[in-house]
Amino acid sequence: MFFGPLPVRDALGAILGHGVNAGAQRFRKGRLLNQQDIDTLLAAGIDTIYAARLGNDDMPEDEAAAFIAEAACGEGTRMTAAFTGRANLYAEAAGLLVVDTARVDALNLIDEAVTIATLPAFDVVEAGQMLATVKIIPFAAPRDAVQQAAAIAAETTPLVRVAQFRACTVGLVLTRVADTKDSVLAKTEAVMRERLRQLGSSLGETRICAHTEAAVAEAVSALHGAGFSPILVVGGSAIVDRRDVVPAGIIRSSGVVEHFGMPVDPGNLLLVGRLNDVPVLGVPGCARSPKLNGFDWVLQRLCAGLQVNRADIMRMGAGGLLKEIPTRPMPRDPAKKTAPAIQRRPKVGALILAAGLSSRMQGGNKLLADLDGKPILRHVVDQVLASEARPVVVVTGHLAEQIQQAAGNPADLRFAHNPDYAQGLASSLVAGLNALPADLDGVLVCLGDMPDVSTTVLERLITAFNPTEGRAICLPVIGSKWGNPVLWGAEFLPRLKTLSGDAGARKLLGEFPERICEVACEEAGILSDIDTAEALAERRNQAKKS
Repeated sequence: MFFGPLPVRDALGAILGHGVNAGAQRFRKGRLLNQQDIDTLLAAGIDTIYAARLGNDDMPEDEAAAFIAEAACGEGTRMTAAFTGRANLYAEAAGLLVVDTARVDALNLIDEAVTIATLPAFDVVEAGQMLATVKIIPFAAPRDAVQQAAAIAAETTPLVRVAQFRACTVGLVLTRVADTKDSVLAKTEAVMRERLRQLGSSLGETRICAHTEAAVAEAVSALHGAGFSPILVVGGSAIVDRRDVVPAGIIRSSGVVEHFGMPVDPGNLLLVGRLNDVPVLGVPGCARSPKLNGFDWVLQRLCAGLQVNRADIMRMGAGGLLKEIPTRPMPRDPAKKTAPAIQRRPKVGALILAAGLSSRMQGGNKLLADLDGKPILRHVVDQVLASEARPVVVVTGHLAEQIQQAAGNPADLRFAHNPDYAQGLASSLVAGLNALPADLDGVLVCLGDMPDVSTTVLERLITAFNPTEGRAICLPVIGSKWGNPVLWGAEFLPRLKTLSGDAGARKLLGEFPERICEVACEEAGILSDIDTAEALAERRNQAKKS
């Protein structure tokens, strides 16, 4: 790949390396320069730019990122469309992140242009949480490096997956010694019940017994016979040896002790056993507290359907110091009480504006007109519902009942009626925004008469959307022409609600040029609405020819 200074006159098809102001127009880095761009730059007196040109052996950054991310995307994960050389993987459900760290290292060592970053292996993740990001550092990567990286990412099993939490019904044994208080037992049971609830599991039965081998054996056998799995044993006295009371009781119940101890503090005195195929854990005393400890790491894996053996436990030492030790410097800042924010996919809703009078249609409502076997509006609804935007709200006004029928009324669709639709587009926008929940990060504003805007375009807009990086208003563009729909960040919604008349939201774009992100598209549908009988006839003719 070439990168360096390039005469503007020779820059057709080159990728702009740095942002440039050309008169009133701002060209952002990464823009693929067309002839109109070159004319604008020359007219502004700019004759040289820094730019990139791809070679025959290069793969464009978005294509490369998507290629690797798709190979790495395993069970319980989903990837997003690539943008600016980045493709992210997200969790589809709560569970544990399973990632092969050795393969992550191998992938990152192939070429400096190709990188992947993940959360730590076996992190507890939520649905919608970001798990990994593939980033191509320059504007392109060597094709052979990309192919090597994808091969590593797909080797044996995909590199990144989520082991989803299962609904386990757990048995609990609490032993007591002479000075064990009932309140301690009650608190231990409550803490364990809440710990399991957070993992999507439940506490089926609790048995309280004496701290003797025979009593432990009897309680474990009873819980095993009742079908509970795993079985947890919290002793009234800590386990200090693999021949202590609790492990001896497990063996007496016909079970086996597989491992004792772990390089995690707190949690050192964990014991792992098994009765037939049911895991039996001797739980360390620190688990009476809800604070994170080594027992949690083992329990999480079991609730996610993962096996835990001796090697798994003894590999937990790196990062296994979970508490401050008075004789050593504190590894955590005690002033920081809050957990770090979880990176997640932005919550984006969508509005479909469908309230207008269709005054240019020479009779009838354009949104109800048949196109390829279904109403124009239904094309738009289907494409939006196929995207990740939720909720999706259709704003009705003129012929509201017929519009609602044309939308198809699927389960994921909501409706908001605008009684003031005759006052113009802005009134429908406000009615729709008021019908959306307050916790959205952004809103896609879609027009009901643009049936050729694909789900791919919508997903690219959502992927590009990142207010913290300045991409707070995302719109599709072909060449230098802006299209629809527009994705607005939540920060602009109060301003949108002040609009009136028929100008809609687009007149605000000029007020926030530094917050706009142009998303390059190849689909002419972003520029084409159907608002006249002639436009409808032309679109139908195009369909017949194709």
